[in-house]
Amino acid sequence: MGGRPTTIKSLATYVPPHVLTNADLEKMVETTDEWILQRTGIRERHIVDPGVATSDLGTKAALQAIASAGLSASDIGVIIVGTVTPDMMFPSTACLIQHKIGASRAWGFDLSAACSAFTYSVTAASQLVASGAHDHALVVGADVMSSIIDYQDRATCVLFGDGAGAVVVSAAGPEDGALLDFEHEIDGRGGPALCMPAGGSLHPSTRDTVEQRLHYVKQDGATVFKFAVRKTEEIARRVLDRNGLTPADIDLFVSHQANRRIIRSATEKLGIDPAKVIINIEKFGNTTAATIPLALNDAVCSGRLKKGHLVLLASVGAGFTVGSVLLRWGF
Repeated sequence: MGGRPTTIKSLATYVPPHVLTNADLEKMVETTDEWILQRTGIRERHIVDPGVATSDLGTKAALQAIASAGLSASDIGVIIVGTVTPDMMFPSTACLIQHKIGASRAWGFDLSAACSAFTYSVTAASQLVASGAHDHALVVGADVMSSIIDYQDRATCVLFGDGAGAVVVSAAGPEDGALLDFEHEIDGRGGPALCMPAGGSLHPSTRDTVEQRLHYVKQDGATVFKFAVRKTEEIARRVLDRNGLTPADIDLFVSHQANRRIIRSATEKLGIDPAKVIINIEKFGNTTAATIPLALNDAVCSGRLKKGHLVLLASVGAGFTVGSVLLRWGF
């Protein structure tokens, strides 16, 4: 990566307090705790209360990340919010969070890459800091997936939860970790396999779109599963090869938490020791842009992620979007 070195200076996460368990879902749709756990690895997920938006979750994580970095909101030069569930079509969620945290000198924008939004946003922030344009960038990955999930569709409603994560990306000093490399791609052919059909310019909101339940996530599970396994391995291997590394060199592999079977299949193909793979989907479900920071936070809290560790992030999301980030952890 060109320019001056950059690092993740701090990390913070937030999930709403209300928990929706598999037992709760058994009362809502035709499913069982055993089936959900076997097929996805999920036991429970956190869900917002009515009236709580993505910017609310993102703000809580953002304020904590800024404080943990030893900074004030006025130090932030740019805010990048990775989300597929903005509070509204416009203004951007970045504008809403900027106002709520009092980042008076920041500009910003939302980045829509679904489950790859965090890896994409970290990369974009790193490049802006590396160029010298800013010393500190705030990255927020946040989604209120419960706002676009059809709780009559047993195939999708068991998968998703709500949550947020934030990091501050800063210029790196000699004793800091560093964001080392990235590899991203998109494949629009996969768009129909995972999408929300209505609500945009193609199918604006009408009584018909609402009645047809087109404002909810629609997924071809088999297609998404196969693509995610293949591309998680491919994108991770590509960034490792370019840096002269093997899977054995990685201290921690953090994949987007979409499905336990996807993560295990991909890491098995990649040849990473399962002991170096963090899986926490059982507690949170798929929180889309928030899964990787939530997993990183759990790894830090459990002592599995320490300063100096070589970390590989990987994600696959709707679009299709694919991403991988290689970094040396700095704290």
